[in-house]
Amino acid sequence: MSMTLGSDPAPDAIEVHPSELSPTQRLLATVLRSRELAVGLVLLLLIVVTASKSSSFVFGSDGWRSLLVNPSILILLAVGQTVVIVTRNVDLSVGSTLGLTAYLTGRLFIDTGLPAPVVVLAAVGLGAALGLVNGVLVAFGKVPALVITLGTLYVYRGIFLTWAGSDRVTASDIPDGFLDLGTAQLLSIPVLTIIALVVLAVVGYHLHTARSGRELYAIGSDPGAATLYGLNVTRRVLLAFVLSGALAGLAGAFYVARYGTVSSNAGLNIELQAVGAAVIGGVAIFGGSGTVWGAAIGATLLVTINSALPVLGIQDFWQRAVVGALILAAIVLDRVLSTRQERRLAVARELEPGHGSPPGTPAPPTSSPRSDHGTAS
Repeated sequence: MSMTLGSDPAPDAIEVHPSELSPTQRLLATVLRSRELAVGLVLLLLIVVTASKSSSFVFGSDGWRSLLVNPSILILLAVGQTVVIVTRNVDLSVGSTLGLTAYLTGRLFIDTGLPAPVVVLAAVGLGAALGLVNGVLVAFGKVPALVITLGTLYVYRGIFLTWAGSDRVTASDIPDGFLDLGTAQLLSIPVLTIIALVVLAVVGYHLHTARSGRELYAIGSDPGAATLYGLNVTRRVLLAFVLSGALAGLAGAFYVARYGTVSSNAGLNIELQAVGAAVIGGVAIFGGSGTVWGAAIGATLLVTINSALPVLGIQDFWQRAVVGALILAAIVLDRVLSTRQERRLAVARELEPGHGSPPGTPAPPTSSPRSDHGTAS
């Protein structure tokens, strides 16, 4: 669309017409608007800076493997958390679910001698059942998810502590074959990381291609409108919590394979990291937008920060402060981008032919009748 003669392009008008930006400006705008890419660049910068300080961080005997395998558990939790947050809910019980399913995994190996695949399926099944409890209370009870999952966080943790008591699962109780899963690699990539990436790809593909996946975003954007449109909001929210619980159960099995021991503090406070990873990765805390890819990158960034900052000589207090600052920055950025998007859409509507003109007034000429609608959508 051509600009009005004799006037300078306003900032909002430039945002509406990206074709008038230079290639450099368009690239910068793309980077700034792509939260996944921006967070990925921060992660890459952190790795480069830390590696320059200590090459063993990446190139050491265990550096590369640790860099890849350490985020695998949090990635699973962040993926499940993203599915729930997209529906305008939150699941604070995943840490307790992880601890409970990790202990179940260990007890099954000790008490039953079941094969590893069956034990993993049992952990996933228990996680899904715990997620189902959350989903039923939220979807049918119409109680805010924050309240429900905060309560089940303590309930599930209490069950775990009561069941385990002073007992703990040790590496000697776990079959060597299952422990080897925590260190096994395929083409120099840890097997746990590969499994986490497969789960990430499947869930991400479903969210962005399947109708049921897109409906989750519609529910998060406007639950009332989704109900009026005829979407089964209750069922979708229920399934979101079941998936989150199932992935927390899989993370519990991962925990046993990765660390070999399960004590009463297994999974403690990791639910906050899962929520933080999703938010940092661009998932809107009020639902309706975000990707599991961004959440996975956010999870990797959080885990890498915890291991990189000590190498850089930064004290534990500042490590926590950095994570908190990232979460605050992500929320502020999300709000700023949402406001700018609303302003761009408003400007696009004002620039539509005949918008706001009295009946019979001819519309201003445009060089491309598709430009307004193409950029506003």
